[in-house]
This record gives sequence, structure tokens and C-alpha cells, in this order.
Amino acid sequence: MKKIGFIGLGTMGAPMAANLLKQSFEVIVYNRTASKCEPLVALGASAAPTPREAASQADTVITMVSDDSSIAAVYEGEEGLLAGLRQGATVIDCSTVSPALVRETASKVEALGSAFLDAPVTGSSPAAIDGTLVFMVGGRSDVLQGQMDIFDCLGKKVLHMGDNGTGAVAKLAHNTIVGINNLALAEGFSIAAKSGLPAERFLELVQLGSAGSKAAELKGRKIIEHDFTNQFSLALMLKDLKLASSLTDGASIPSPMLNLAKSLFQAGQTQGYGEEDLSSVVKVYESWIGQKIGDAPKPEL
Repeated sequence: MKKIGFIGLGTMGAPMAANLLKQSFEVIVYNRTASKCEPLVALGASAAPTPREAASQADTVITMVSDDSSIAAVYEGEEGLLAGLRQGATVIDCSTVSPALVRETASKVEALGSAFLDAPVTGSSPAAIDGTLVFMVGGRSDVLQGQMDIFDCLGKKVLHMGDNGTGAVAKLAHNTIVGINNLALAEGFSIAAKSGLPAERFLELVQLGSAGSKAAELKGRKIIEHDFTNQFSLALMLKDLKLASSLTDGASIPSPMLNLAKSLFQAGQTQGYGEEDLSSVVKVYESWIGQKIGDAPKPEL
């Protein structure tokens, strides 16, 4: 059984590491906030004091951190994972970061005689808990095949996108659609609520009609109930939209809807909703219409 170093125990990383432990993998965990290691240690993990130490013990190292600067913090320096990486090991980065950084990091890992996969995920925290994530993977197909026991433990589907960096591009394109879809849901809800339509009945229509979407399925009830318990934060969605915008700018790809979505999520961040679920962007619309979506009348039948 492989020894796995798992670095980054946030909303997604902690349940992923727990699922590996449940499948009897030996897991060495590291997190910059050390107290987040404690629940995993209680499940049987060992805790490393540095990324270097975690990598030095592992056949496969998985990283799940929040942004480009966090990658530098855990990969680089005397105590970074690159300093401890075993020759012949594999690094799987599940973070959502810029494709350019992914390719740069892959080159550094390969220069040490190891292999690299960029493998961002979709599914948010419920899928991380259930082990039903979808992975979009960039890197060599033979390396991916050698890690399928890990991917099968963590997810329900693995989609190989191509060379290193393509997983990151796929995630940014995907999350562009996620952000836009959530704004479309918020906007439609706002029209219905301000016009006096029952929110629950309108959501039922959306789910039965051509407007049906994962956004409606996953976020519709949260919007009506004003339950913005974090599954994937507004701040992280904004970060992803900014990365996608940089990508489209660099490739001269027109992206008017992406840029509008970025502006509206930025408004949500400015209004203080960054650490709430991304569906809290609806509160920007609620401030415009002067009421909560759930305050619309209840259906009689």
C-alpha cells in the first residue's frame, strides 16, 4: 500500500485525506495551521512538522491548497516539499491555480526525477466527503494510470485532459460556467421575487424547465432558506474567476460574461460575503430589489 503525504487540510483536503485513511492507506498529513491535523491523526494519520518531512516519507504527495501563493509556501524553500521529495515519487496537485504555475511546478518536480499531475476537482465539499469528486487531470497517462487506486478512493470519475496544465485550464473554464450559472439563478430568482412569485414554486419551475441546472439543484434551497453554510466559498469562486480572466486575457479570448461575473462576485466580496458559500452572491441582488428571495409569498397549493 502506498504511503501518501497529504498537504492542505481545508474544506476539501480534510475529507479527502479521511477517505484515504478509511481505505487503509498510510497517510502523513501537513497543514500550515497545525491544529487541523488533529482530527486526521485521530483517524490514524501521522502528522509532519513541515511539507519537506511529509514528502520525504511518501510515495505519492497530494496537495490541496487555496491559491498560487499557497503553492509557493508549501513547495518552495528549505522546508518545502520539493526539498524532501523522493526520486520516483508522484506529486498530485488538486488545487485550482494558474496553468502557468502548474507547468512551472511540473518542470521542477520532473527535474528531481519525480512525476507530476495537475488534478483539480469539481463537486465541492459534499462530494469530497462522499468520495464522489470528479477529477480533471493534466500529465502523462502512464503516471495517471499508476495513481488510479488513489483517484478511485477519492472520486467517481477521472477525465484525462492532456499534458500538464490542461487540468488547470479545464477547471478554470468549468468554474467560469459555474459562476455564470449561479448569477443566472440569482437574477431569475430576483425577477420572480420582486414580482411577487412564490420562491419555492419558481424553483420548482426552474428545475422542471429548460433553466434547470446544477446551480438550481445545489443552491436553490440555500438561496430560499438564506443558508449560506460554506460548501465552496464566494472568495474562492472570485479567485477562480480572476484566474480565468487572466487566462482569457493572455490568450486574447473575448469573455464578456466572465468579466461581468467577476465584477458581481467582487461586489459580494466587498460587501463581506467572501467566507460564505458562493450562493451568497444572491445577497447582492437582494440589496438591489430590497427584499430576501425567501420573503416572497408561499404558494397556496
